[in-house]
Amino acid sequence: MPHDHEHSHVPADPALRVKALETLLVKKGLVDPAALDEIIETYGNKVGPHYGAQIVARAWSDPAYLERLRKDATAAIAEFGFTGRQGEHMVVVENTPQVHNLVVCTLCSCYPWTVLGLPPVWYKSSAYRSKAVIDPRGVLADFGMEIGDDVEIRVWDSTAEIRYLVIPMRPDGTDGMSEADLAALVTRESMIGTGLAVHP
Repeated sequence: MPHDHEHSHVPADPALRVKALETLLVKKGLVDPAALDEIIETYGNKVGPHYGAQIVARAWSDPAYLERLRKDATAAIAEFGFTGRQGEHMVVVENTPQVHNLVVCTLCSCYPWTVLGLPPVWYKSSAYRSKAVIDPRGVLADFGMEIGDDVEIRVWDSTAEIRYLVIPMRPDGTDGMSEADLAALVTRESMIGTGLAVHP
């Protein structure tokens, strides 16, 4: 049956949908374009995995700092000045020879922006979010990681209230390295649990 009203077509491409939403919010005066640019600049270029890497390097080299992280990660991370949105309540989980930790957000894409920057695209995908819970070993294999059957895999579900940061195992042969050199070995994936720290 014919009708004369127009339909609004939502673009299929996520980037186009985001741009359309941004344009609409700015046009209606609900979002300040300068503030939006500031957020994108901050989390896209200034804040990033290098922040988290500094925390890991300090934890590897300073047992007292590691203990503070265990007791109150949010406060210990704030010692670096890393605070703010998406990092209000942080918890660290440590990888050991017996335990490997993997972080996921099963409901959406909760992620510790203050220490890792913007989340990778795969972190937000439904495939990762569901498989990480159902088949965590399979997910790790997808990332090229073979974890022995004798290693327990713990999956941590980030929420709006709690964000997790994995402290990867310190690579062998790094004794005597400076914190800056240690930080260079820490990857974003190793702090999510889908990778390991780099061997020097």
